[in-house]
This record gives sequence, structure tokens and C-alpha cells, in this order.
Amino acid sequence: MPIRQLSETMINQIAAGEVIERPASVVKELVENALDAGASRVEIVTAGGGLSLIRVTDDGSGIAEPELSLAVARHCTSKLSDDIHDIRSLGFRGEALPSIGSVARLSIRSRTARGDSAAEIGIEGGRVSAVKPAAANQGTTVEVRDLFFATPARLKFMKGERAESSATSDVVKRIAIAFPSVRFTLAGADRSTLELPATGDTPDGRLARVAQVMGKDFPDNAIAIDAMRDGVHLAGHVSIPSYTRANALQQYAYVNGRPVRDKLIAGAIRGAFADVLPRDRHAVTVLFLTLDPATVDVNVHPAKADVRFRDPGLVRGLIVGAIREALAGAGIRAATTGATGMMAAFRPGAAPYAHPGPTSGHRSYEAAYHASGSSGFDPSRSPHRPLDMGYSEMWPQRNGFAESEQAAFDTGPLASADTRAGTAEPAEALLGMVLGAARAQVHENYIVAQTRDSLVIVDQHAAHERLVYEALKNALHSRAVPSQMLLLPEIVDLPEEDAERLAMHSQTLAKFGLGLERFGPGAVAVRETPSMLGETNVQQLVRDLADEIADNDTVETLKERLDKIAATMACHGSVRSGRLLKAEEMNALLRQMEATPGSGTCNHGRPTYIELKLADIERLFGRR
Repeated sequence: MPIRQLSETMINQIAAGEVIERPASVVKELVENALDAGASRVEIVTAGGGLSLIRVTDDGSGIAEPELSLAVARHCTSKLSDDIHDIRSLGFRGEALPSIGSVARLSIRSRTARGDSAAEIGIEGGRVSAVKPAAANQGTTVEVRDLFFATPARLKFMKGERAESSATSDVVKRIAIAFPSVRFTLAGADRSTLELPATGDTPDGRLARVAQVMGKDFPDNAIAIDAMRDGVHLAGHVSIPSYTRANALQQYAYVNGRPVRDKLIAGAIRGAFADVLPRDRHAVTVLFLTLDPATVDVNVHPAKADVRFRDPGLVRGLIVGAIREALAGAGIRAATTGATGMMAAFRPGAAPYAHPGPTSGHRSYEAAYHASGSSGFDPSRSPHRPLDMGYSEMWPQRNGFAESEQAAFDTGPLASADTRAGTAEPAEALLGMVLGAARAQVHENYIVAQTRDSLVIVDQHAAHERLVYEALKNALHSRAVPSQMLLLPEIVDLPEEDAERLAMHSQTLAKFGLGLERFGPGAVAVRETPSMLGETNVQQLVRDLADEIADNDTVETLKERLDKIAATMACHGSVRSGRLLKAEEMNALLRQMEATPGSGTCNHGRPTYIELKLADIERLFGRR
């Protein structure tokens, strides 16, 4: 077949396949055009999931009548200067309107502030009609009907009306978070109306807009983020570890005000929350990255949802470091939604006259008490070890730490509770602490504590597991990780560029106990591995590291493996369920939790304590 020039309609339909994937894509492009025009009010109406009708109305600057024909021509835009690297608007390619017009019935009615009247232009399947006068207020109304009628094969790939409506709602919410001073309305016969009044472009206003989109519980369970590194500014909010979701749909990221779905940012969020969330739970985040437009490429894909950073390692490190620092500085906090779930679990009513006794397999409290003696817990009479025991043998032998390094844990959560008992504060003074004063232990696993205005229930095993884990991590990362010399160096064949990347990070890898060096152009020689890993697949480890460095320019894989070993050791070295604790031990555990970052959840992401306010308790008994 001879080479020939494609028709303008065919070119636009090919472009539409990239820009216009579904009705939500149309809404995204039209709303972004409205915001670039300086709109303070944007109204969206849909029908049939957006396939039958999409109408976007704004009060922006409008389009002058002589420019309407250019607005629907490919690669015509008012938003791009001569420098493709200096993009400060949401749109810039000049492809959206002609792409939509090539696969749907499109009409544009617009009026500028200086115009005496409005003008209208239409496109149907790529055929442009003449500009004609119309009646309208200042701003622009874009109406799209019968989406994909010109490319019916595309309709087969559309989901149901409800799914398409949901995708459109998600797009509007994502954009709305970045523009709190704009009022958004999304309505139609195929959906319930979504109204997002303007809240103002102040810190309080931005948080109020986030609450509109993500729910009123989020601000009460969020931590503010504000960090700067090498010209890159990160701001926003992240949820506390005990406030999570089953998916990552409520993770919002913005680069210079543009909503993006970037795998580097998503990976950095996962890394920051790696040891405080369960594997099947996700943090709730709203993060804004602001940097020089010349250092980020938003022209990766016509949909403009992907970006590329000039220094991805800097961006990832900033996100991970800022979130972890914020979590550490936030202290110990329980999710406000925990009390709601706890109240729902209670069933007020008359108790039976007789109780069948314990059925959970635990000893009764009285039996444990009498077995230990009237003075409480006695290590000599119990198979369980007290809080300050259980690690002196296990950690150095299994993981290669010298005996002198055991001192790192002696002042941590494993320090003797009896030593602290002599200087313990009176119970009345402890009521003012975050976790209050220990009052009882139930089912030999849950510590019941009282503060001045709440009741706190602590899972002793989960709490102590987190304390031990943090102590192990601090010791692990405060010095070079012990390594073991291989009898024969392991030669790993790699592509030359991967070998070069590993060699560039060899000093960092050495701190984690992995000693390697170049071995010819396409291989590395591994001479040492971390002692903690024991027998490990060196070939797979090195290749995983090479892949991660290629993607993110980091060596987090090795660090995560070492942290996982520490988490396992912490689980086995913690005070077990079924251990009867003395009051001094319980209070010592509570005080250590208050002093340890991230102690609101265990290493597996489960909550370590639940707080029920006195007002909630009174409500349960009908006092309020």
C-alpha cells in the first residue's frame, strides 16, 4: 500500500484514542479548560454516565468570536509560550476539543467580558459548522452529546452507567481539591448531586475542601506535611496509621497543581507507611509537590496524568522522609473512628444472672493471680518472661550483633519495669498522660487504663511488639549492619548499565552489610552479605536491587528486608498474650508507648489501643 496523508478527521480520531478514553476524560479536559480560563464557578451536568450528555458551564474569561474556529483546530492553544519546559497551566497541547469533536457531537457557546453577545460553534464527527451568534452570560458552555457515536467500536469498551458516573465523580473531586476557591457542582439524572462550595485558598480553606471531598473524619485523623528540599516543596496531609482504607483511591497527589497518578509518588507513600500499615490497607493522603516546571516533564502522555521528574530520587526521598518525620512528631494518636466502631460493638441491655465462665481458652484472672502468688506476677512461677527479659540470648546469636551492642536495648522498651516502679508517678498524676493510668488487665491480654476524660484499652502484645521493633530498628540503622564474608565471591551477571548503577551505590549498600564491586563490564562480585539474612539468594537480591535503582534510584529493597527480619524478631520477643502484668509493668508499657513514634499500631498495622471518650460512655448509658 502506498504512503498517503491521513485525513484530518482520521488524525483527530487517532488522537482521541489517547486523550479521550471514557466520559471522565472528557470532563477532565473541559474542567481543566474552565480553570485555565480563570473560572470561579464550574457546573457539570451528565446523562447516561456521560455517554449521552456532558455539559460543562463556567464563568471564566470566555473565547472571543474570531477565535472560536481556532479553538476547535488541532494544536491551537493560548496557554503555551515558546518554551515547552515552562508549563504553568493544566492544558497546553491544543488537542482536547478537536479530539472530542471527532468522536461526538460538540457545541461551544462562549462570551467574553467585553463582548456584546455570545457566539457558538459546533462539530459533529469531525465536521465543523460555521460560527453563529448566540445568547449567553460571560463564560463558556461546552456540550458533548452522543460520545463515541462516530467510533461505535469504542462503545463496546465502556463500563456500565454507574461505573462511568463514578469515574466522573472521582475526576471532579481530584481537581476540586487543588482549587478550593472554585465552586464545583456535578449533577444529572444519572447521579446524586455533588456540590462543593468554595472554601478559599487559605490553609484552613484548603483543609475544608479536603474534608468536603474525603469526609469530615479526615481532618481529625490527619497530620500536616510541610517540607522543602533542594527547591522542591511538599505540603498536604496524611492520615495517622490507624486511619486507613481498603484501597488507594483516596490517595491524591498534585504536581504544580496538576492532579497526577504517578507510580513514583505512590511507591514513596507505600514506603513511608511500610511498617505501620497492614499489607491490605492503604493510607489516606493529599500531597502537593511544587517545583520548577523545568525539572518535571508533564508532556509524557496526552492525558497528562503521568509525569517524569528530573531527579526522582530527590522527590522520593523528600516524600518518604517528610511523612516519616511527621508521623514521628505527631506522637501517639488513635483514630477518632475507633470509638464509633467500639460503641457499635456494645449491646446495652440486662445481663444474665449467671455466667458460664471463660470459654476463650485463657486462664481466669483469679487462677493466674493465685498461681503467681498474692504479690502478683512472679517470673519463677510462670513460663512467661517479664518485660526486661527474653532478648539477651536471641538477638546477638541469631543476627550477628556483638554483645556490646546489646546495650542499645537496655534503655529501650525492654528496660526493667521494676527499676521504673520505684520512681513511678502517683496514679492521679498519670491521669493527665495520653494513655492515662493502668487500672486493670482483662483476659491477660488487654490493659484497661483511665485518663481524665476517656477509657483506653491497650493490646499488650501488639503494643510491646511495636516498642521492641522500634528499638531494634534504631540499633540496626544507627551503625553499619554486621556482614558475613562469603567463602567464594558470588559473581552476578547483569546488563552493563545495571552493574554501573550498583557500583555507584556500593558505599550505601556496604552500610547495609552488602559488599560488592564491579567484575568486568557486565557483572558484579558480591563478597559480603548482611548477617541478618543468613542463607540468602544473592543472585535474586542483587537483581532486585538493580531493578529498584533503575526505577527509583534507591536501595530500599535491602533496607526493607532487614526491617522485616527485625519485625519478626520483635514479634517473637514481645510480651505474649496471656501474660499477667503487675501495675508497674502496665504503666511502664503505657509510658514507653507515649514516648515511641508510631506506637499507635503494631508492626503489622493493627491498632495497639482504642480510646473511648467519657461522653461516648455516657451516651451508651443514656446520660446524654
